[in-house]
Amino acid sequence: MNPIQTLSLALGAGFSSGLNLYATVATLGLLQRFGIVHLPASLQVLSHPWVIGVAAALYLIEFFADKFPYFDTIWDFIHTFIRPPAAALLAYAAAGGAGAEWRWGAALLAGGVALTSHGTKASARAAVNTSPEPFSNWTLSLGEDALAVWLSWMANAHPVATTIVVVILLALCVFLLYHLFRFARRSIQKLLAG
Repeated sequence: MNPIQTLSLALGAGFSSGLNLYATVATLGLLQRFGIVHLPASLQVLSHPWVIGVAAALYLIEFFADKFPYFDTIWDFIHTFIRPPAAALLAYAAAGGAGAEWRWGAALLAGGVALTSHGTKASARAAVNTSPEPFSNWTLSLGEDALAVWLSWMANAHPVATTIVVVILLALCVFLLYHLFRFARRSIQKLLAG
């Protein structure tokens, strides 16, 4: 893999892992298995039937866990300690042919991107949970899953475009996090004042 492809895979898989790690792993494995994309040798293990099967089973569990308000918040809290490290591991493996400094750089970048996308997802879902109707929660969940699958494919098929898309998504995450934290602070202040 050339440096642009490695960067794209680190950013795309990092961002999508922050949204849904299991969908990302299953998608990468299936794309490799059916010859749609060609992953680096160190990531080709993702196409093993057992890896795809476990990732798909965990994705199904997460699919249903994400549909229940407040339970999804607990699920996201637990996955704060799973998604970013897994994204870092994927990027480290993706940069397998590069020097150690590049591999660690890719791992740190992917872990940071995953933490940003995961933090935005978890914060947005917590805010949406305050809404009494379930449809906004379901819509966000389905959108996150679709974005994770799309970015996983895009990172391999269109590296330069993926890099641009992830940079735009990261800017959107920063914007959303800023406004979500301002909203939370105002809500807490109103609660304490009243």
